[in-house]
Amino acid sequence: MFDNITTNELAIKMQASNLKLIDVREDYEFDEGHVPGALNLPLSQLLSDYQQLDTATPPYYLICRSGARSANAATFLTQQGYQVTNVTGGMLAWNGVVE
Repeated sequence: MFDNITTNELAIKMQASNLKLIDVREDYEFDEGHVPGALNLPLSQLLSDYQQLDTATPPYYLICRSGARSANAATFLTQQGYQVTNVTGGMLAWNGVVE
């Protein structure tokens, strides 16, 4: 099982530490605007590319448009042994800076 966090809680955590945020939206969605510092790893490529993530660097925070795809990614990555937290509400709920 994985944890969930709101976008407001994420913003507070981002001020306090340099966390690892992964945006699982497709490249074109990521390019349209994303949370600064986020790494883009689309859900469609996760199965083949997830091993580029370091299991020794927990937790990873996962974000998408609304929180559904990131929840799917969180389920998969948890099954692979990663410690992850899903950002509920996703970019639709994000009130912070977008680059």
